Amino acid sequence: MASSRPLRIVIIGAGIGGLTAAQALHRAGFEVSLHERAAELGEVGAGLQLGPNAFKVFRALDLFDVVRAASFEPTTRVTLNWNDASERNRVPLRGVDMARYGAPFMTAHRADLHRALRTGLPESIIHLGATCTGVANTAQGAVVHFSDGSSVEADLVIGADGLRSIIRETLFGADAPRFTNSMCWRCIVPIELLPRRMGPGKTVAVDQTDHVSFYGPEGQVICYPLGDGSTLNIFAGHYSNDWVEESWTLPSSPEELLQAYAGWADELLGMLRHVQHCFKWGICDREPRSVWTKGNITLLGDAAHPTMPNLAQGANMAVEDGIVLARALRQHGADVSAALAQYVAERQPRTRDITLKSRENFERTRQWPPAPPIDRSWIYAFDASQPMQAGLTGTAA
Repeated sequence: MASSRPLRIVIIGAGIGGLTAAQALHRAGFEVSLHERAAELGEVGAGLQLGPNAFKVFRALDLFDVVRAASFEPTTRVTLNWNDASERNRVPLRGVDMARYGAPFMTAHRADLHRALRTGLPESIIHLGATCTGVANTAQGAVVHFSDGSSVEADLVIGADGLRSIIRETLFGADAPRFTNSMCWRCIVPIELLPRRMGPGKTVAVDQTDHVSFYGPEGQVICYPLGDGSTLNIFAGHYSNDWVEESWTLPSSPEELLQAYAGWADELLGMLRHVQHCFKWGICDREPRSVWTKGNITLLGDAAHPTMPNLAQGANMAVEDGIVLARALRQHGADVSAALAQYVAERQPRTRDITLKSRENFERTRQWPPAPPIDRSWIYAFDASQPMQAGLTGTAA
């Protein structure tokens, strides 16, 4: 690579991780192109939870205000019993993490976050309808091949193409993801459908700004406001030994959803009966791997370290990946190998802990009654925009 020009970097996949990486690399002065197989740039799916660790990255990328404006900060986390909506626990949320960690905990619709992460990115770097069919290292860097017969050469290729990454498969061979014996439905209803009074004698007060969860022996249902607070995201998790495809665009039906939660609290079923469209999702992850890179090709986000949603950190880890990779490349300049080695050395231990601790948290909630959830202070205190920080680890076995 000639030293007189910036590194040419190709990102495959324009999801949350790919867009964050594009933001970080573009702002660092690299020549970036982002290739997405979808014909339209817009994240499907429903809500997600953004921890203080993600907002620290957004702040470093000058995206804090735009992401915050597209998100919602719940007031209180209220945990209820599955069968009668009696209260299990109640803890304050709004303002707590900002005071404790210097950044908020918020919720967002994926499409709103996706739009926010495009802010300031030149439209010319985004290429739609570009289905990657393979990638290979070359003497000068790497090359990406697409289904239309075209190819793109780069100094570095980043595979941000999800759990079933073609980049990962090309580098390391095909292997099936691990089905976790859990699935969920994703759906959205108007916020007005969240009852203001629940439980025996209607003694449990719930506000429409709250993060509300129902816990039961067969799963959990997590509900929280999105965007301007007018809609309620529902993540209906269910334990299942039957394989379900890993895809949040697999259509289901309101009838199938209601059947899965027969016998649960009337307050929950009252909301679920108003669901018009829903998708089911088989929850998968992979065993953590220590090698993400071959030559001038590396992985990011779910392509590198897919995780269960039981710490709500999948998207957050992809956000962290993007800024760490950009920082490593900025520090090492033309030495791509050294930059990628630093990137993996920083990210692999943390994402490994997240993957394994997410599994542990799943097992805690799966037992009945559920064990106390894992403390998340080590997750939220972390600032990926800064060099490696000692002690901020989940110390997974």
